[in-house]
Amino acid sequence: MEIEGTVVSLLPVQTGQGKNGVWKKQEFILETPGQYPKKVCLSLWGEKVDEIKLTVGEKITASLNLESREYNGRWYTEARAWKVAKQTAGSGSSRESAQPPTNDTFVPDNTASDDLPF
Repeated sequence: MEIEGTVVSLLPVQTGQGKNGVWKKQEFILETPGQYPKKVCLSLWGEKVDEIKLTVGEKITASLNLESREYNGRWYTEARAWKVAKQTAGSGSSRESAQPPTNDTFVPDNTASDDLPF
């Protein structure tokens, strides 16, 4: 799953000790573009925290996995980013830059018969 947006906040890096050793986690808030922008909290884990240096105001596309787990009868959901592509100035998503065809270029073909094939 992918999501595009602007980094609006970086939360403090969290670290701890687990059964598999030391872990590191960084959460950040991404605001999606559009008429009704949404804010989504995403997390980076392990070496991704050091590899991907995010800054507030940066436009990114994040590939993520959603994961839910149960603890004491309650369910907790996390959106983990496993890949982050930073958008450079002037470049955007191909979905944003592509324009749909207009009806101005349509030329009717009067040579075809109007008979239906069935």
